[in-house]
Amino acid sequence: MKKSIHPKYRTVIFHDTSVDEYFVVGSTLTTDRTITWKDGKEYPYMTLDTSSASHPFYTGKQRVATTEGRVADFSRRFGSMIGKK
Repeated sequence: MKKSIHPKYRTVIFHDTSVDEYFVVGSTLTTDRTITWKDGKEYPYMTLDTSSASHPFYTGKQRVATTEGRVADFSRRFGSMIGKK
């Protein structure tokens, strides 16, 4: 394996700001920000807008689209006018 071409793998704290949830994950992310964690050690810190704690797919709050498609929608709206002159 070549030296000095691979990023450093380390423990990083990710913070989902939308639900104030923290995740401790191994990552190669490079950041200048750090945070002191519950164990007293200082770790790299990165904020997130969305994670599995706040994304609708993972929280079960996802809406399901029930439309049939554009052609069916057009036929429903204007189908009565098609045969008229």
